[in-house]
Amino acid sequence: MKAFIERYFKGDKYIWGIVLFLSFASLLAVYSSTGTLAYKYQGGNTEYYILKHFAIILMGFGIMYAAHRARYTFYSGISLIAIVIAVPLLIITLFAGTNLNEASRWITLPVLNLSFQTSDLAKVALILFLARSLSHKQDNIKDFKSAFLPMIIPVILICGLILPSNFSTAAVIFMTAVVLMFIGRVSSKYILMLFATGFAGLALFIGIAYLTKYDGRIKTWQNRIENHISGDEKESYQTQQAKIAIATGGIIGKGPGSSTQRNFLPHPYSDFIYAIIIEEYGLAGGLLVLFMYLALFYRVIMIVRKTSRAFATFIAIGCGFSLVFQALINMAVAVSLFPVTGQPLPMLSMGGTSIWFTSLAIGILLSVSRETEKTEGGEVATVAT
Repeated sequence: MKAFIERYFKGDKYIWGIVLFLSFASLLAVYSSTGTLAYKYQGGNTEYYILKHFAIILMGFGIMYAAHRARYTFYSGISLIAIVIAVPLLIITLFAGTNLNEASRWITLPVLNLSFQTSDLAKVALILFLARSLSHKQDNIKDFKSAFLPMIIPVILICGLILPSNFSTAAVIFMTAVVLMFIGRVSSKYILMLFATGFAGLALFIGIAYLTKYDGRIKTWQNRIENHISGDEKESYQTQQAKIAIATGGIIGKGPGSSTQRNFLPHPYSDFIYAIIIEEYGLAGGLLVLFMYLALFYRVIMIVRKTSRAFATFIAIGCGFSLVFQALINMAVAVSLFPVTGQPLPMLSMGGTSIWFTSLAIGILLSVSRETEKTEGGEVATVAT
């Protein structure tokens, strides 16, 4: 069995272990939190959603396995193609996408009947594009016209197309781009310029939205921030129910499947799944999940320390940071540290294509790790001879 695993599953074994743990935890949490959904839409068939979720996770593992078997340099070649595909899809989503919760974020796949959030593709595409650009332009990285400008245009374009319907995702992608540029030795004054451009773009969007009466999402953002800051009885229903779930979980929780707030908390299987985990598995379970994400980022750092290639470094940091940053935001919302954002918990929340793109990002990480292990093995062999 060990020989089989070592032969076919390459890359960082700790990351494989973290993914397996989170996937198993996801199955338990999703099965527990979809009971009300099953009775509402599936006539009480509680197995429907868990089987669907299990199938999506299996397909995610297939994507992850295929991605980790490809050499990481392959992703440099497809980065431009991915950007070219992502931008038109974002435009289609913005103007003709499936509208849910007063936001057009999805394109529904007709055969699979899955909601495809195009921003997930755009995030991975932008990370690959920036990693490629930064690695190719290291010799003149301080130059504005030849290095910085070609990178900032896709960042502004993609974040600008996502912003009207999904501020939090646009912010995650923007911060990931900033981190990559900072590590890629882009001039600090240019990064500050990028921040200024981002704030100016946000202000312009808010102004145009009010002038054209397209201010539905603006009012939603405003209400969420005001409710979070006030901290009084006017705070959102979601936050109240999440606090109850966390408060009643205690140290060791109520036990698997024993959640009561899943019947009252909106989206307990996605946006607020962390609150359900704490309710059923207590503070101990919540800290264990947090530790897994931090351990994932630690392994990313270890991979980066071992690689000598710029492109490998940038895609590892980009994929790892975006996943862990999104996870921390989701958990912060669940424990009422941040306003409600609607960000799912990577590898744990029930979802469709979001799980697949998360799997793709992890597969790319493992691909970098696999090449690092090959290099180390070659060096060891050379020294031995």
